[in-house]
Amino acid sequence: MKERRASILKHASKVGFNAVAAFEPENVFYLTGFWGEAIAVCTESGTKLLAPKLEFSRAEQSSVDCEVIPTERGDELLTTFVSEIKGEKACADLNDYGTAEQVRKLGGDIAVNTDTFFQARRIKDDVEIKVITKAAHILDKMYQICADEIRIGLSERDLQAKLIYEAMKMGANPPSYKSTLNPLIIAGGPNGALPHAEVTGRKFHKKDMIVVDLTLRHQGYIADATRTFALGRPTAEMARVYGIVKESQKAGLDAARAGATAGQVDDACRDLIREKGFEKYFIHSTGHGIGLDVHEPPWLKPNNDEVLQEKMAVTVEPGIYLAGKFGVRIEDSIIVTARRPKVLNRYTKELVVL
Repeated sequence: MKERRASILKHASKVGFNAVAAFEPENVFYLTGFWGEAIAVCTESGTKLLAPKLEFSRAEQSSVDCEVIPTERGDELLTTFVSEIKGEKACADLNDYGTAEQVRKLGGDIAVNTDTFFQARRIKDDVEIKVITKAAHILDKMYQICADEIRIGLSERDLQAKLIYEAMKMGANPPSYKSTLNPLIIAGGPNGALPHAEVTGRKFHKKDMIVVDLTLRHQGYIADATRTFALGRPTAEMARVYGIVKESQKAGLDAARAGATAGQVDDACRDLIREKGFEKYFIHSTGHGIGLDVHEPPWLKPNNDEVLQEKMAVTVEPGIYLAGKFGVRIEDSIIVTARRPKVLNRYTKELVVL
């Protein structure tokens, strides 16, 4: 945690701050190892974790390299926070305008600057990489369960329930998204043509292509992968589209190395799909960063000139979506290196026919 504090303070100092205040659970966890309701304050002298009394014991047990200070929720928590940053100019990740204004009225010198946190979090340390790798290997086991369980008559919702149950037994938890009612994407037949399909009660049919996009959190960190299965022998069109997406994903992986730009990785995937005549059916960006958030910088999208660096964790996930028919997406979580990336997911990318 000391190295993380030093890193985030370095990024903060570049934009004129000498203190960092984390309100969001992801950033509190990044700086202290505690996930819960609290505020983490980092200065050159150390890290302090301001925890409401109902969280104090848990915060003491799970936090690392920080002083835990008990307080009450609400106004007292903010008053304590302001007293801790007195004399400091702090950047904070507050996304609540009302709270930010209350802090300023109490005399706290803060500015909202979430980019400082993401700048530090872009490069993963060895502990983070180890945990993300473990999460990816849990996903691999989930795909074997898919291969064992998918059959004619099983519903998308039934498969989701089975996968979540097994994942939680292995120490993983589904993340939550504000933009969806479901933790996973399981989309059979025409539903697979919707990149962010909601899980439904639709039952799988013979000749379905089934897109299974699994995102799980292990010890706080996210891994994200997608595989597409065929239920019964695929049509020639299905097999061709699958082969194009597979080839596109390989091109993206080959391009995803330190020194390349995020846009160049997107170009590698998109150019191949364009050459095959399916450009208008690839309707999203190629990938995104992963870590404590499901989606975080860097963004592998067109015209993004951000340079990839070693130890960034990102996804590569091209897809083709034919409305009313089927979709295909293949995705891996990877760690960027100086050469070809370390691909964390091991489950086969050959088309699995069930």
